[in-house]
Amino acid sequence: MNGSAWGSGGGVSRRLLFTGTFAAAASAVTGSFAEAAVADRPGRARRPGRGMALRAKPATVSLGGRKVATWTYDGMVPGPIIRATAGGVVRARLVNDLPAETTVHWHGIRIDPRMDGAPGYTQAPTKPGRAFDYVFKVPDPGTYFYHSHVGTQLDRGLYGPLVVADPHEPLGYDEEFVVLLDDWLDGVDGTPDDALRRLNSTTDHDDTLRSTLLGGVSAEIRHPFHLINGRMAEAPEVFNSRPGRVVRFRVINAAADTAYRVALGGHRMTVTHADGFPCGPATVDAFLIGMGERYDFVTRLGAGAFPLVALAEGKGARAFAIVRTTRTARRPSRDVKVPELERRLLAYADLRPRRADALPRPSRTVTVTLGMRPSGNEWTLNDRLAADPLRVRVEKGETIRIVMDNTSPMWHPMHLHGHTFQVRVGDRRGPRKDTVNIKPRERLSVDVECDNPGEWMFHCHNLYHQEQGMMGVLGYGPPSPRNRHMTH
Repeated sequence: MNGSAWGSGGGVSRRLLFTGTFAAAASAVTGSFAEAAVADRPGRARRPGRGMALRAKPATVSLGGRKVATWTYDGMVPGPIIRATAGGVVRARLVNDLPAETTVHWHGIRIDPRMDGAPGYTQAPTKPGRAFDYVFKVPDPGTYFYHSHVGTQLDRGLYGPLVVADPHEPLGYDEEFVVLLDDWLDGVDGTPDDALRRLNSTTDHDDTLRSTLLGGVSAEIRHPFHLINGRMAEAPEVFNSRPGRVVRFRVINAAADTAYRVALGGHRMTVTHADGFPCGPATVDAFLIGMGERYDFVTRLGAGAFPLVALAEGKGARAFAIVRTTRTARRPSRDVKVPELERRLLAYADLRPRRADALPRPSRTVTVTLGMRPSGNEWTLNDRLAADPLRVRVEKGETIRIVMDNTSPMWHPMHLHGHTFQVRVGDRRGPRKDTVNIKPRERLSVDVECDNPGEWMFHCHNLYHQEQGMMGVLGYGPPSPRNRHMTH
């Protein structure tokens, strides 16, 4: 990699990726324990204990350049990082000090359905003044996150990272950083509920929010701020390291309505994991990450101070942080040009799974049509809304192929609870994921191994599309009396 105005950077060769034992940062959780550890901020973990309390409450927080009143976990944005080890158990007591009922969804975890935090499907929401104990095994290592799944609460401050370490980590690196992306409007332009009411009051869309990468209209709302680890570009998060260190970045998109194009100035990145699962390393300059997706990448850091930029796709804005390895290096400006954003972009076809992660061949195919009703603010699955949802019936032990046919005029990041699926790339197996982006006029297939009985949400992770109806169910066996009207 050639040098740049920020210093000399570089990618990581394939030789470096799987060369020995786990060498994470001093802040990472080590050893084999069966409880969760929690940290005050990404990258700093407390000693693991016999569980933790996660208190949902209103708070005034600083986003670096502005203070806002919002809803939080433990008075922080993002909420505390939770670290565990694959095969261990997370114990987290949700204490609801909000003026509304709430839940916690553990995004991407193949979880006991009673712990999934999906109100009306797998648990009743926790009422104000009450508590609920989440106790669940984390079967797979990887990068995940947690968030409220009630109404528009995700578009407040109710989210945080969940990092599950691999006790047999094959990836060699020196330290790691968690990078949590978010779009922000709460306490600035009303509340997310106000934004939803405005969307529902009109049939018009803001056609100035456009992205070629996303196939047209990119979003519903122009959020005023974009954050990395809860901080605005005016007072950015700074990741401090040293030249020559191989660093793992765990990138999470917790936004409600924004896809981001991510690059690290002066460096190439080698993507090693998608939605928690390993993939044959792909060296690129940038990647597009939809809401709910996670990517891990490694790179060998050069000497200097480098911009870590998440371009808000189609919105003319960006989230911004700094990776600093030299104390005296000049700090890059928040609007600095980052050529990597326009270079080699990651594609799903680049993400080749491990042979061990290949799912069985499907025995049947189900087509799910992603649509929009003429109102312009009702988003459907097989022309059904969340109030009368599509239910895809499956049986335990089978593998099915879901063909998602996007006939709507916008892209959708589709997320399945309680499972991972295998994305089909042409005629071959692609990456294991739990969230996948489908552009307008695109058909995309995923294979699902049905090994976790329950009633599981299957929905668009654009929060506003979800609230406007794009929510269905993957359900095992015949429907219960409560959901007998739901069929495919």
